[in-house]
Amino acid sequence: MLTGHHLIAGQWVAGQDTFISSPASGEGFAFAVGTPANVDAAARAAEAAFPIYSALPREVRAQFLEEIAAQIDARGDAITAHGSAETGLPEARLVGERGRTTGQLRLFAGHIRKDGYLDLRRDAALPDRTPLPRPDIHMIQQPIGPVGVFGASNFPLAFSVMGGDSASALAAGCPVVVKGHSAHPATSEIVAQAVHAAIEKLGLPKGVFSLVQGGRRDVGEALVQHPLISAVGFTGSLAGGRALFNLCAARPDPIPFFGELGSVNPMFILPQALAARSAAIAAGWAGSLTMGAGQFCTNPGIGVVSDGPQTDGFISALTAALDPVLPQTMLTDGIADAYRAGAARMAHAGAKPVLERPEDGRRASPYLYQVTGAEWLASPDLAEEVFGPLALLIRAKDAAEMLQIAQALQGQLTCTLHLDAGDMALAQSLMPVLSRKAGRVLANGFPTGVEVCDAMVHGGPYPASTNFGATSVGTLSIRRWLRPVSYQNMPPELLPEALRSL
Repeated sequence: MLTGHHLIAGQWVAGQDTFISSPASGEGFAFAVGTPANVDAAARAAEAAFPIYSALPREVRAQFLEEIAAQIDARGDAITAHGSAETGLPEARLVGERGRTTGQLRLFAGHIRKDGYLDLRRDAALPDRTPLPRPDIHMIQQPIGPVGVFGASNFPLAFSVMGGDSASALAAGCPVVVKGHSAHPATSEIVAQAVHAAIEKLGLPKGVFSLVQGGRRDVGEALVQHPLISAVGFTGSLAGGRALFNLCAARPDPIPFFGELGSVNPMFILPQALAARSAAIAAGWAGSLTMGAGQFCTNPGIGVVSDGPQTDGFISALTAALDPVLPQTMLTDGIADAYRAGAARMAHAGAKPVLERPEDGRRASPYLYQVTGAEWLASPDLAEEVFGPLALLIRAKDAAEMLQIAQALQGQLTCTLHLDAGDMALAQSLMPVLSRKAGRVLANGFPTGVEVCDAMVHGGPYPASTNFGATSVGTLSIRRWLRPVSYQNMPPELLPEALRSL
């Protein structure tokens, strides 16, 4: 049953104002509009919960993450039904995303049961060292405090209420205040109900989790500027993320803002691979590009080829793969409008249309444009992300221009090389550049589909993310919400328990 209310410190709180959701199908529902006062109440409750929650044994926090996963699974049918109605995503996609979400929670639980993520260190005292003795020094990673999280529009589960940011913060020992996304408030509430049930079952502090629904810009600003919020996690647009990042930096006490802001995810299709596997690469690109109406932050929006006789055939194969793709429903009307505006921007910047099939309303069909390498290098607008199934093929005149294009890229979440054995010399020249530009570099694959594991990096240099040293996916994401603390000549009784056996 939906309440339409916020969840703040264990209480379902109504709002003076409401908004009506805009689902892709079915009737909308009234939800409370968040306010700065709601944020303040949630942040104060989170701060009150922090000393208790952060001091809990890791086993208890692990059980909490696993119980959240179990409670989400118990509500699986409702989550799928509401999520599909709100976003237009197919049920199979929502089921898969729920599995990713609960799998991530369970992965983090197993990870924190081991103490490796705490980076425990000790330099034993050297009282006889000359000219000066060395003190006894221990070090451990400690939770930083309450974390603010912004739900994402394109992943109603895996990057939203109990997605990677929230799950990793709770794993680290930090209470969470979530600003829900207005694109899927019903899904957000059901997931919040699951978290609330887990808190109740384990008897944890009520303020360890709160959800503030909807809200205008002042709610997001209140969250990042609240003096009791110690860090922020965000997945969304470059413009929105940069505005919040600036607010975090302008605080009297600046706090870290871990924003994942998107990427064009360029693919470099090298000559031998193009000659040998043109049709297969085209089909794979079309499938990756149009998956979920192209609404993935790892959507491969750009392909770079060395121009030659095989290029026209590749374009024909790519067009043939994209043309049968039926119109798909986008997540919101605003995203659909922005997609059409992005296509118009491409055309205005000089990109030549190969496939254009404009749609009305909330639907989207693929677009395909092409430019020369020189045209792309001369027009910064052609390097900007278009959120949706739009592909831009760049025809580099030679290997030197392909390298120049790589060097001109902004920071990316991913860069991909399609290569065969005969392409190795060119690939070796590109690799130092691409490794510097992206958080993840792929060979002979497509970047959609981010594995949740220990070695994954989902981040990259700005503007892909606001912190090139962090990831929002995988177990390393927990480290965002920790800070190192050293203890010098500390009696064992006063050390954190994990340090006492060193």
